[in-house]
Amino acid sequence: MKKSPLFVALAVCSLAGMALAQEREAPQRKGAETKLKEEVKLPKHGVAVLRPTRGSDARGIVLLEQRGDALHLRGRVAGLSPGKHGFHIHEFGDIRDPEGESAGGHFDPRGHKHGAPGDPEHHAGDLGNIEANEQGVAEFNIEVPWLKLHYVVGRGLVVHGEADDLQSQPSGDAGPRVALGVIGIAQPPEKRQTAR
Repeated sequence: MKKSPLFVALAVCSLAGMALAQEREAPQRKGAETKLKEEVKLPKHGVAVLRPTRGSDARGIVLLEQRGDALHLRGRVAGLSPGKHGFHIHEFGDIRDPEGESAGGHFDPRGHKHGAPGDPEHHAGDLGNIEANEQGVAEFNIEVPWLKLHYVVGRGLVVHGEADDLQSQPSGDAGPRVALGVIGIAQPPEKRQTAR
């Protein structure tokens, strides 16, 4: 169907008007985005509530805190067998699978091999082992240099049923996943106290 010259002229004017309006709004949008970036600060406090996977009784809470260039994790996990248990940050905060497999592999943005946290090459999510006492309770305080909380918010935190040997590929032969949680942004301690 042939368009009339008047129709074409109106369409061109309409498009030109829309383009002009978008050009006028662009600096405002850019200014609003910049302001939002300044107002939204990077998180300094995180939390993961660990729930048992199918057939497990392990559960706990891990608090994360960014202190300078290091990420600190402290927590308590109960319901474990006595001894060492692999402890890792996994790629996904997806806890739909009852065995925890939906959390994917270890968080590893650099494409490194699995290893101990202090090794020259290791996954960013390699946290080594936590150790449970005779009552099956592991209490820990770990410092991870150069890891940032905002890199891992929304990712999975996993406790395994066995010790991480810190060398077997791709995950240290640490056995099944017995507890799993998602790392979220936590209220800073000062806000928790004033909220009571």
